[in-house]
Amino acid sequence: MPDTATEQTAAAAATTPLNDPAAPGSPAEEKLAYRLLTGPDTREFCARISQALADGYVLHGSPAATFNGTDVIVAQAVVLPHTVARADAAVASAVDSLEYEGEGHA
Repeated sequence: MPDTATEQTAAAAATTPLNDPAAPGSPAEEKLAYRLLTGPDTREFCARISQALADGYVLHGSPAATFNGTDVIVAQAVVLPHTVARADAAVASAVDSLEYEGEGHA
């Protein structure tokens, strides 16, 4: 067991997922990079999507829908735009570092 408050904080940080809004000491404005919103296809679900868009998220992929025997259940992924740009840049860097000898498929 850590002895000091600093060691306890460091130990907690090591086991807490990044971007966890419930993490102790997390800034209130820190947002998850990816969210999958799900629920019955109702006005409230649409309001949740609208709020995510107002909070700076963008839609990611197509929505999904299923029927559970009673209700239509929908899902929509949303991401923060800067996370997509960072991922695209990482892929571009990885592709640039590949060696191509002029054979095979491009």
